[in-house]
Amino acid sequence: MVHLTRRLLSGITLAAILGIATVSTQAATLHMAWSQDATGLDPHKQTAFSSLRLLELIYEPLVRVDASLQIVPAIATSWAFSKDGKELSFKLDPKAKFQDGTAVTSADVKASFERILDEKTGAAARANFLSIAGIDTPDAATVVFHLSQPDVPILTAMSDVNAAIVPAAEITAGSIGTKAMGSGPFKLDKWDPNAKEVLSANKDWAGGATGVDGIEISVLPDEAAILAAMRTKQIDFALLNDPLVATLVPKEASLQLNRVPVLAYHVLQLNPSRKPMTELKVRQAISCAIDRQEVLDTASLGEGKVTGPLTIPALATDPSQLFCYKRDVEKAKKLMAEAGFADGFSATVIGATGEPPTAAAEAQVIQSQLAEIGVKLDIKMMELNVYVDAWLKGDFDMAIALNGGRADPYTMYNRYWTKAGNLQKVANYIDDTLDSQMQQGRAETDPEKRKAIFADFEKHLAEVSPWIWLYTSYSYTAQQKNIAGFVPTPTGTLFSLSKVTIQ
Repeated sequence: MVHLTRRLLSGITLAAILGIATVSTQAATLHMAWSQDATGLDPHKQTAFSSLRLLELIYEPLVRVDASLQIVPAIATSWAFSKDGKELSFKLDPKAKFQDGTAVTSADVKASFERILDEKTGAAARANFLSIAGIDTPDAATVVFHLSQPDVPILTAMSDVNAAIVPAAEITAGSIGTKAMGSGPFKLDKWDPNAKEVLSANKDWAGGATGVDGIEISVLPDEAAILAAMRTKQIDFALLNDPLVATLVPKEASLQLNRVPVLAYHVLQLNPSRKPMTELKVRQAISCAIDRQEVLDTASLGEGKVTGPLTIPALATDPSQLFCYKRDVEKAKKLMAEAGFADGFSATVIGATGEPPTAAAEAQVIQSQLAEIGVKLDIKMMELNVYVDAWLKGDFDMAIALNGGRADPYTMYNRYWTKAGNLQKVANYIDDTLDSQMQQGRAETDPEKRKAIFADFEKHLAEVSPWIWLYTSYSYTAQQKNIAGFVPTPTGTLFSLSKVTIQ
């Protein structure tokens, strides 16, 4: 008897089935699903996880971060800082091409970073690159960044899809975001928002041949439906966000769960520009009133751990050492009274439906906990694109968020907690101490001294409580057991789908 998979079956003739002819095999299409779709195609402007997960398959930065959080080549094959730390030079891969076949040159790199630095762009990672004073392009394969000061974390910042290299010609044409033209492993052939994406392998990708001919991504808002589709083998690979669904995967004999701790963090963002969150003691009272472990246990089934602001394992402080990480309702009530709000106040907390899927549950637990100190919290859940718009404008009293982590604390937080941060409208809080600590950490090259600087930064940030950090969780992906080659990472990237094969 000849065993035929459903993928080969459609391309095999009756003669082949009968053994009369041989069949040439090709890499198959990977059928994939996720619950949230991208909100846009401009790699420099997108902040939603769902957008970044798609765009990182299409666009490439100069360098990448691997599963060990080490910097590895992407468009650039090599790089070096000058002795004084004020020049950063890159050599580009001569094989790097955009998906229309044109070479990636130093002119494209320069144009991309000039676009990121232009305030009119509204680039999500602009604050990471403000030390760039000039960019030289001695030849098509060489780029030299001139820095106004030593900037240790800038290389890590350049590994992000928000720092992707886009064609200079597309920038000039004003077409970035209206179509996707990168140099990554896949081309975007079709995008039906909130329904489907169709990707095909980029035959010109400098990284070599992809393991599959393409990826078809279905957007299925109900993750239980994704699991059901995997049971019937309609879906090969899935990105899961809901711990409840993820924990069911190991019960399926034909499926494999990939589960890895991530740097991203769940957080209750307060808006310190709105009364009464303008008052330090009110913010501190909210921090003292929240039982972070209960939020984690209820919303995420305990899948994770309570965290302070820093989630990078080598730099994170034991949360028990931070301000009010052990719930203290009496202290919270005392702080409220001292701030003049003994009777509490009313506020609204916003959350996005589906990203994360735990948002509504987190909001409900926090609502119940804050009610004990007189805070009457109204929960307003929004579609993701509506939430992102409100979030970027800082148009909220409080917000439930899942924010991305980075391999370096400056790269992770300078956009929020420096005076020049381009997401200051989201944070709505800065003080001289935070700004100074960020700048010190940016310039310091000694690892132990940097660790001490950021430990002080974390302690101060937890004490002034503009946000209430809750917990870190896991990145979950599920796959059929005949799928090989996927490598999960602490950043949550799906980039290794470029080398996935169907056995």
